[in-house]
This record gives sequence, C-alpha cells and structure tokens, in this order.
Amino acid sequence: MTVTLAEIRETPLSVDEVLGCVTDPRAGGICLFIGTVRDHDHGSAVADLDYSAHPQAADTARALAQRLAGDGRSVRIAVVHRVGHLEVGDIAVVVGVSAEHRGEAFEVCRELIDEFKATIPIWKHQHFGDGRDEWVGLP
Repeated sequence: MTVTLAEIRETPLSVDEVLGCVTDPRAGGICLFIGTVRDHDHGSAVADLDYSAHPQAADTARALAQRLAGDGRSVRIAVVHRVGHLEVGDIAVVVGVSAEHRGEAFEVCRELIDEFKATIPIWKHQHFGDGRDEWVGLP
C-alpha cells in the first residue's frame, strides 16, 4: 500500500498524472475524483476564487493518505490540491485510489476526499458576480 502523491500546488493539476500515480498491475479498480470550480454557490454566481493553504497542509494531506493506505484496502493513493487563483471550470483537486477490487477503490476515494475537505487547512476565498466575497473553511 503506497501513497504516491500528496501535494499542494500553485500550478494547474493533471488528471493523467494522478491516474499514472495510482496505476498498478495489482489493482483491479481505479477510482478518480476531480473537483472543479463551479459557477455558483449559495444561489449566487461565482466569478472566480482563490485558495490558500497553511504551510503544513501538504504534510497533513500526506499523513491522511498514509493513514488510509495503512488499512490495507488500497494499492496506491494520490491526492493533489491547487492553491492560488482559479477560474470557473479549473480543476481544484484530484484524488486517485487503486485497489484490488472496485468497491474498495470507491470507498477509500470517497473517504479521502471527504476527510481531506474536512481536515486539511486549505481556505477558499470566493468572489461573486455581484461584487460580494466569502471565505470558506476558516477555523
């Protein structure tokens, strides 16, 4: 069970990179989650947003991925989140999990993205079309 990628980046993310990181001959199933910037939130049009992260966010993400890898359900795990300025449609996060069977790949992928969003210190500053803004995820 291997964590092949756990990073926070300022550059655009690659789904192909994450897929390559979790591909393994032992795996019978690969599950990918791709989170993108949507054009609305709370009924308001989103113009764009900025993500910022605590300096230890990548270490925390790696620890989470290693904990999930340690339970033996997966073969390979990868997670990468983007910070900086993003436009509507940009990829914000990519999670990949391979496992011997599809069920475990789905389960671990969902657990990883759900726990990642709930616990990793990354904050979103949304800018709405009407000029308002909102911070999401602050402690």
